[in-house]
Formats: sequence, structure tokens, C-alpha cells
Amino acid sequence: MLQRLLLTISVVFTFASCNNDDQRIQPKVGSITESVYASVTLQPEGLYSAYAAASGIVAEIYVKEGDAVQRGGRIMQITNDAPQLNMENARLALELARNNYKGRSAVLKELEKEIEVATLKLKQDSINFFRQKNLWQKNIGTQNEYDARKIAYEMAQSNLLALENRYERSKNELETQLRQAENTYRTALIATDDYTVTSKIEGKVYDVLKEPGELVGPQEPVASIGSAEDFVIKMLIDEVDIARVKLGQRVLITLDAYGNRVFEGELTKIYPQKNERTQTFTAEARFSKPPGTMYPGLSGEANIVVEHKENALIIPRSYLINENAVKTDQGVVEVETGLYSMDEVEIRSGLVAGTYIYKP
Repeated sequence: MLQRLLLTISVVFTFASCNNDDQRIQPKVGSITESVYASVTLQPEGLYSAYAAASGIVAEIYVKEGDAVQRGGRIMQITNDAPQLNMENARLALELARNNYKGRSAVLKELEKEIEVATLKLKQDSINFFRQKNLWQKNIGTQNEYDARKIAYEMAQSNLLALENRYERSKNELETQLRQAENTYRTALIATDDYTVTSKIEGKVYDVLKEPGELVGPQEPVASIGSAEDFVIKMLIDEVDIARVKLGQRVLITLDAYGNRVFEGELTKIYPQKNERTQTFTAEARFSKPPGTMYPGLSGEANIVVEHKENALIIPRSYLINENAVKTDQGVVEVETGLYSMDEVEIRSGLVAGTYIYKP
């Protein structure tokens, strides 16, 4: 009985010793990378919601989901007869003003002819007057003939001056009327354009939110449009980590749609405003080599590399005690930690390579 008990104790002791040896390791020297975690959503570059500038009924939709669209390309037409009628009236008024100012039957053409006739008459009356004046100085002719020639000459001068003033006044009035008609027509065109929803970028239509016959207003989007090829990586970063994130840092991305494949990118933008609801900051990254196929809304995870170090003394994080100590053959000793990865930690001081440590 005693021998059986001693054998049992020996077996238990041997097992415990083996188990303890299994939990004993030595620090290793290698590279360690510290990163910041972020949740990821893919979004097309320049994605925006298109709105109608005026209220009305959807008359026609020119695109469907997945269609390519050019900058300024039509997306849908909103019906409203009043702007169209105003535009047509403004066009007719512009044509009339333009014809009055520049056309063959323009008012200025008639005044130019009258000025031409008045100029000829003034020239003739001038000749007659100075001829009669020379004769009168030689006591040839009568006082009445001299006075009549003088009056005719002065009246011709006054008539020509009045016609020239009238011409300038009419010209200014017609120019003003033409400019006003042009402005009215441009305003009418803008009002008409408000009823045609167009794309602001060259890209792809990702969503059409209205159907023909539906009522639309300026407060509700009618379509979503973004880049057809370029995507940005939208990342949500916890506020406790945002101070360590900087532009240009390397980003490692995994997408649920691509399993365990890891894609590399670069941090390109950090939004300064915190989302109070989620207590996160938003950042953007770009793929160094993007996946072959991308869709808006693809989700995944990212690790932003904030620091990397070679030839570091590294132990598993599970061997740390209270984040600042490890268990050795000499007991618990304090250590100074450095970089942290997901599973490992750098030991900067308090421990040397070759020392056995035990998992707590």
C-alpha cells in the first residue's frame, strides 16, 4: 500500500514537472510590429447623392444601376410646364431685342439713314450759306436771301445734332434691352436645367432611388453616383488609438469577401471630427494593389502599422504579469515593455535572452 502511494506521488510529481517545462520558454530576438485596429468599409471615390434642384414629377429616367455616366450626363428629367414656358418666352424676347439691335430692320439702321441724309443736307446748306455770305460781303444779293440761307444752315446743324443724340440714346436703350433679355433668358435656362438632374462626375450609377411618376423635392436624393474604378478604404478608429495614427502609415487590410487574403494600403486622410455616437474617428486609406473586384459596402478589418522594430527581445503577451513583470527561476522580476503586437510584446529592460520565463 505504501509503495503504491509513493508510486502515485512520483507519477503526479513527474507530470507536474513536465507540465511546468511545457510552460517554460526563453525570450526570442526578432522583429515586432505594433498596429492600431480599425473596422473597414469600401466606398467608391467621390461617392455622392444626387438631388433634384426643384420639386416636380419624375418624367423620365435615363440611367439604371451599374451604368457608366459622364460628367454632366443626364440622370432623370423632372416635369414642370411653367419653367419651360418661361424659357420659351424669354427666348422670343431675346430674339426680338437682338433683331432690334443688330437686325436688318433695326431701329438704328433707320436712324443711320436719317443721319446720312441730314449730313448731306447740312453740307449743301453750308455751301449755300457761305456762298451767299461771300456775295453779301460784296453787296450782292438781298438781306432776305442771306438770312434764309443762314437759317437753313443752322437748322440743318440742329437737325443733325438731334439725330445723332437720338441715335446714341436709342443705341444705349437697345443695348440695355438686349442685355436684360439675355439675362432673363439665362435665368430661364437655369430654371429649366433645375428640372434635369445631371451627374457632377464621370463614374458609375450605384443606385437609382426614384421611379417615373414619383414626386421628388430638393430635400431627398434621387441617385447615388461614384467612381467606377477607384475605391477608398473607410476606417473607424477608436479614440484611444487616434493619437498614434499618422498620414502615410502602412495599412494591412482583410476583407470578408476575400477570406484570409491580406491587402496593403496607405493611410491618406484623417477626419478631425469625432463621431460622438460611436466614439470613433474616421480615416481613409488607398490600396497599393487593389482586389480585382470591389463593391460599395464591402466590409473587413485593418491594422494600421504605427511602429516596427528589428532585433527586439520578444515574449508572448500571455507571459506578462500585470503588464510589467515576468516569472523567472529567480522569482517575479519587473520589466520595461516596448512595442505591442496582437500576441507579443517587446521587453526593453529587466530581462535578457536565455532567461527562462514561466507562464503565469
